[in-house]
Amino acid sequence: MKYACLLTILLLAPAAMAQTPPQGERVYRERCAGCHDQTTQRIPPKAALQKMPATKILRVLDFGVMMSVAYPLKRDDREAVAKYLGTDAGDAQPPARAYCGDRTVRLKADTTSAAATSAVATSAVATSAVATSAAATSAAARVQQWNGWSPASTNTRFQTAANAGLTAAQVPSLELKWAFAFDGDVSTFNQPTVIGPYLFVGGASGAVYALDTKSGCIHWNFQANGPVRSSLLLVKDRLIFSDLVGWTYALDASTGGVIWKVRPEEHEATRLTGGAVEANGVVFIPVASWEESRALGPEYECCTFRGSIVALRASDGQRVWKTYMIDGPATLMGKTSKGTNIYGPSGAGVWSSPTIDTRRGVLYIATGDNYSTPPTKTSDALMALDIKTGKILWVRQITSGDAYNSGCGNDNGQCPAEKGPDFDFGSSAMLVRAGGRDLVVAGQKSGVVTAVDPAREGQIVWQTRVGKGGVNGGVQWGMASDGTNVYASVSDVVRLPNTNPQPGDTARFVLSKTEGGGISALKLTDGGKVWAVAPPPCRADAPRGCSPSQSAALSAIPGLVFSGSLDGHLRAFDVASGKVVWEVDTVRDYDAVNGVKGRGGSMDGPGAVIAGGMLFVNSGYSRFDGMPGNVLLAFGLK
Repeated sequence: MKYACLLTILLLAPAAMAQTPPQGERVYRERCAGCHDQTTQRIPPKAALQKMPATKILRVLDFGVMMSVAYPLKRDDREAVAKYLGTDAGDAQPPARAYCGDRTVRLKADTTSAAATSAVATSAVATSAVATSAAATSAAARVQQWNGWSPASTNTRFQTAANAGLTAAQVPSLELKWAFAFDGDVSTFNQPTVIGPYLFVGGASGAVYALDTKSGCIHWNFQANGPVRSSLLLVKDRLIFSDLVGWTYALDASTGGVIWKVRPEEHEATRLTGGAVEANGVVFIPVASWEESRALGPEYECCTFRGSIVALRASDGQRVWKTYMIDGPATLMGKTSKGTNIYGPSGAGVWSSPTIDTRRGVLYIATGDNYSTPPTKTSDALMALDIKTGKILWVRQITSGDAYNSGCGNDNGQCPAEKGPDFDFGSSAMLVRAGGRDLVVAGQKSGVVTAVDPAREGQIVWQTRVGKGGVNGGVQWGMASDGTNVYASVSDVVRLPNTNPQPGDTARFVLSKTEGGGISALKLTDGGKVWAVAPPPCRADAPRGCSPSQSAALSAIPGLVFSGSLDGHLRAFDVASGKVVWEVDTVRDYDAVNGVKGRGGSMDGPGAVIAGGMLFVNSGYSRFDGMPGNVLLAFGLK
């Protein structure tokens, strides 16, 4: 609108402008009033919301019980309605008794280098694929740790015996030592990072904590702008991570103070889920988006986001390079049947942590689907980027023509002509060595595991089906490898119509208690199945949200692989036979060490972390109709 027109409106029509409700009130009327202006036992009325802190309302919209309703809302709309409804009072801080006597994390300079951590191989096979120096090995051996998404930047999620401090024979003797609860959260999806006596973890509220591994007491806490899902990476003296509203942070690991904070991508719907990795003082940030979900709204102009990898200097956050997964910006492609503009190409987000090949100087990444027509050759693909420049070296697309968004689930005109199949790569690729050569191995939502040869521009070596696959099926968040086998669990969750809703129950679907899940061991050399184990069904009286689905990332130590399930169980499988040798049901109430009411639930997203003779795992995941929960559990030997 030209300035002259705007001035005319301001001078001649102040009464008309006054009739336009403020943004927050407008969003409430359009999106919230239909439920919260009613009186039911299950839905809090507007008057109750007006007594809540605005920050708490925003948390519920970001990743709480209202997240499915809030998907179509842009970030400024969420903030506006939270401010309109809520009070200015902030959330209560953790009880004082939860703090350790020493409020400072005291790191040793020779044990906190991410380069040292990533250089130490996770197995004899992985060692040959990663340049290992004697100094790096010595440094890592002094402190037992799990730093970032995987103990090594090959992303095999295999913990060495030295770092684990725990043998397969000892695992059946594990018992709960303490529980830490995230106040007000209904999901726990941030994988802890463990460095010696310290544990760093984030929450759905955006709170980030430095805890004591033995007791769970708090050394310091920090509040990010949005939910923290990405794994946290310690690089020398700073803790680097991202949030789900698009910010990447570097904190002083000793105090929690901010060193730098940047947005690696300016798109409004930016969503940062994958953890950073580091090489030579540069961190690599994978960039994904909420925009696929924005298309739930028929008025949203879908879609313009492009996935990317951004290289930042760890010292100051300055950009070194940025590589988009789609060549150019989206352009107008037409209109929906409802008259909304359609843009494309879009999507190909990077949901997971990149994998570093130090010998070749390459980053390997796995991409998601396109959100709108036309599909590109870089979606649902494995890619290699030059680690110094970001130049794309090769692309191996595994599923072509995959354009999908959340509008495909309803008749709002937003679904692209391809209609999916929505076979993203949500988990990291793994760099392994088998049969005398390197392989890049990745699991897909299609239910297929693929191995490609990085020395031959990603030529496919083998593919093996481990699940049925689907929109929420197949391999979701991560596999593991011990250098002999690759271990893959699948989601394949099944949703059934909610045929018996209770008063105020708005859920359209419930999870099947008998369908979904499973875990397989495959030979690294040729993908042949060593064993496959079906999951046990949920009990008939299990809470709603129970499912045998195994979508959480796997973790391994010598002899065992750990798998979390939507039924709330964590199980340890013998790598030779697939036999369950230990399991724990985490679905119960907990007296958390920080004085917050704790409850376990479904396990999804990150996997177990094993370091220093202890095992740490999150319990509670309400998204996709799972059982809510809010606890981080710490297990140690009796």
